[in-house]
Amino acid sequence: MRPSHLALAVLVAAVWGVNFTVIEIGLDHFPPLLFSALRFLAAALPAVFLVGRPKVAWRWIVGVGLVLGVAKFGLLFVGMDAGMPAGLSSLVLQIQAVFTALFAALALGERPSGVRIAGMLIALGGIGVAAVDQGAAGGPVAFALVVGAAACWGVSNVLTRKAAPEDSLNFMVWVSTVPVLPLLALSLLLEGPSRDLAALGSLDWRGAGTVIYVAWITTVFGFGAWGWLLRRHPASTVAPFSLLVPVFGMSAAALFLDEAITPLRWCAAALLVGGVALTSLPRTAPAPAVTVETPAR
Repeated sequence: MRPSHLALAVLVAAVWGVNFTVIEIGLDHFPPLLFSALRFLAAALPAVFLVGRPKVAWRWIVGVGLVLGVAKFGLLFVGMDAGMPAGLSSLVLQIQAVFTALFAALALGERPSGVRIAGMLIALGGIGVAAVDQGAAGGPVAFALVVGAAACWGVSNVLTRKAAPEDSLNFMVWVSTVPVLPLLALSLLLEGPSRDLAALGSLDWRGAGTVIYVAWITTVFGFGAWGWLLRRHPASTVAPFSLLVPVFGMSAAALFLDEAITPLRWCAAALLVGGVALTSLPRTAPAPAVTVETPAR
């Protein structure tokens, strides 16, 4: 990769890593489901009028929109609102690589190699260590919600692989139109209209800034730049940069949120990142690394 392309890949990983800290800040201003709905609304508008018509069948857009937008991000935001730390969330979500490999084996007939199976087992060991660390802090339910989000991310990765969008930005913008109404409906049902109206009525620059960051910087810029890199380099070259996301995520949370990085968390990070790296190896060079080809933050 050219130095400028290398710098862009690292920048995208940093943007996605810092995103977890921004989500944590945004949850101080919005109920989680409403915040997620606003994120996709801002990502879809006005971009949907600029990217052209969808370039894949609507069934893939709706499927990914529901699984990724409603299920994955709904569980992630609710889990973080329930007490899952931002830095640990950025780390635990990487287990999506294991879920993706498992679901790809079931749905696409892609048999994992021995190295990938070893990577899955190592990554699962990291999840176990992370669970012990979070359990010591008293948040097993929040931890389970984020693991559920990672499983939904794995399903959406397989659906995206089946859709095979040529333009990842066009695809992501249209996908962003799908979750808005379901998330708003869930927010009104579960969080209540009074809480939603109070959050919108007290909107300030910090709250608006978090929505702009998670929508335009993380989604529009992040996916646009990532797709641009994937069109110019093999996926097996670009995909490993997503392993930097928890590095930036945990660092940003420690810096801006004063989150402690415990020895157990360091151990979990080493096991998870190492295991995901093995799981993400291409089966035969330069075959795409499907487990992290479509990261969504």
